[in-house]
Amino acid sequence: MKKVLLMNGVNLNRLGKREPHIYGYTTLDELEERVIARGKKADIEVITFCSNFEGELVDRLHLAEDEGIDGIIFNPGAFTHYSHAIGDAVASITVPVVEVHISNIHAREAFRHHSVIAPHAAGQLCGFGLYGYEMALDYLMNREV
Repeated sequence: MKKVLLMNGVNLNRLGKREPHIYGYTTLDELEERVIARGKKADIEVITFCSNFEGELVDRLHLAEDEGIDGIIFNPGAFTHYSHAIGDAVASITVPVVEVHISNIHAREAFRHHSVIAPHAAGQLCGFGLYGYEMALDYLMNREV
């Protein structure tokens, strides 16, 4: 059975409450349940992790490789735009990482247009709402090494 880590970063614990006109009304728990259920249908174990702390996210990325995780779906939140520590952590592991954003970061404020994670990720999905997480899972399910 493949294992996929679903990681969410800063402020994603506030899904369903924070700026619902941008991020919607679905909570993080509901999103995680949705991705876990989709994974089960494909015989994939989805493990979830959320933190507002940069170092915890870095540690979890490192641990993912040590645990034999097959892929990572990762929404770093605002860390996307400036956390070189997280970018370096993604670059330091061999596990494929798909960067996901609920909104289209390229159609928002200028500071959101740049990602320090994307150069090290297998790909980036943004602007597809919560469906982006499922798209990332589909990619990781069907990814050919």
